[in-house]
Amino acid sequence: MFFFFTNTAIIGAFLRQWEVHGTKIEAVKKHDVGIVLSGMAEYDNNLQRLSVRRGTDRIWQAITLYKTGKIAKLFITGGSGYVSERGLKESLQFKEVLVKWGIPKEDVLIETKSKNTYENAVETKKELKKHPELISYLLITSGTHMKRSLACFKKQNLVCTPFSTDLHTAAGSGYYWDQYIIPNVSNFDVWNGLMKEWVGYVTYWMKGYL
Repeated sequence: MFFFFTNTAIIGAFLRQWEVHGTKIEAVKKHDVGIVLSGMAEYDNNLQRLSVRRGTDRIWQAITLYKTGKIAKLFITGGSGYVSERGLKESLQFKEVLVKWGIPKEDVLIETKSKNTYENAVETKKELKKHPELISYLLITSGTHMKRSLACFKKQNLVCTPFSTDLHTAAGSGYYWDQYIIPNVSNFDVWNGLMKEWVGYVTYWMKGYL
């Protein structure tokens, strides 16, 4: 059991079947707005600043897409997924940072109400109704999260082009010899994230969110 759940090649085989594979930025067609799903950061109440995690590749890639002219505007969706108040108002706090970095505030749209992927889609649709000029959408989220996200947005009649980030695998990638035999305990976290997506997808399907 230890070998199975710590083996990089094994978890990679499962991930390759689940992740929506990535696209080179050069191959992305121009879109009116890039929709960035939250779940990228925590808030350090002591230092009063965002503290980023692996999923922050979402906003990193979104900024690159914006700066290269692939998307005209950024739309960050989500407030906080925590049950208790922890100071996180993610989309608002990210907007404040991006404006400080020089991105015009009118190019950073947000919604702060949603707490999960289903609500991301619902609240994004409400906000986009206020901007009928925005008609083409690029959905930006983690590769493991993309399948459930696309289904939620499609359910809300928001047809989006996927742009996967922080990918664990690629369609045709292999492994180094040591990844076949040397255990890596960090794969426990990867399994945890993948299983969360499996359970989330089934749960959302049962509740009619997909």
